[in-house]
Amino acid sequence: MNRLTILGAGSWGTALSIVLAPKFASIRLLVHEPDLAERMAVTRENDVYLPGFRLPGNVEIATGLDLGSPDLLLGVMPSQHARGVYSKIETKCPIISATKGIENNRLQTISQVISEIHPGVPVAALSGPTFAKEIARGAPAAVVVASRDSGLAARVQAAFSTPSLRLYTSSDVVGVEIGAALKNVIAIAAGVATGLDLGHNALAALITRGLAEITRLAVAAGGEAKTLAGLAGLGDLVLTATGDLSRNRRVGVELARGKSLTEIVAATKMVAEGVETTMAAMKLAERLRVEMPITAQMADMLEGRTSPEAAIRALMERAPRGE
Repeated sequence: MNRLTILGAGSWGTALSIVLAPKFASIRLLVHEPDLAERMAVTRENDVYLPGFRLPGNVEIATGLDLGSPDLLLGVMPSQHARGVYSKIETKCPIISATKGIENNRLQTISQVISEIHPGVPVAALSGPTFAKEIARGAPAAVVVASRDSGLAARVQAAFSTPSLRLYTSSDVVGVEIGAALKNVIAIAAGVATGLDLGHNALAALITRGLAEITRLAVAAGGEAKTLAGLAGLGDLVLTATGDLSRNRRVGVELARGKSLTEIVAATKMVAEGVETTMAAMKLAERLRVEMPITAQMADMLEGRTSPEAAIRALMERAPRGE
């Protein structure tokens, strides 16, 4: 595998192009905004989504959806744009999805979207506790690549492993993708707890009970409970719910401090996937008859039906039950 094409040049796509550059002869990084692509080609820096990090010489900047001739295709676009992007491309090479979200209309994970549009094309999902800035600067991290094709998972593991990035394999694509998507929802709730200064006890309880409801949904969707105790579940949840670089946590913090969702979203070009995923998760939970109290309160809060303070109070006043 000598040629990699990355669909999406946000912070995560750009960071992956940097850390994976030594492993490929060439990487084609597809940038959505033509003006940004033009600057990146000259300055070798993504000044919008990942400023301060230089792109290696074998990373080619391109616009549009000209994939080139990749051996692997890595998708890193926002989840709500995934169907539109994958519908416009033609490829027979394996597709690795590093997008963390659930499609809002059809309630599919991104690998399911890909398989529907490109039947027969091998698909894998890449997830784990990672902040783009830390990946780009070469800080150690571990992720999981999941595929029903064990051979593909092993090939991606070998192709993407670097001295700073360790990969584990899994066959539980559903569990990995549900964990990746839902941790963003719980991170918003964690941000609310932080913004309201509720303390470490409340935050620990929220993360723990959040993991419980993520696991319930993943298992109901066909995933394995043990997956959610791993990198794509507990690992990613702890990082996103506690790290200062978390966009989803920041949404919760700012909501707790009195800002409107419109103000928060308008203040950054980066996507906080948890906002859209919260609504998709509630629809999926209703379809699968899974109780998700934290997610339900976040949905009410994001849609203006309750306040951050009332959402936390409603969670604390739920009827007692066994763990």
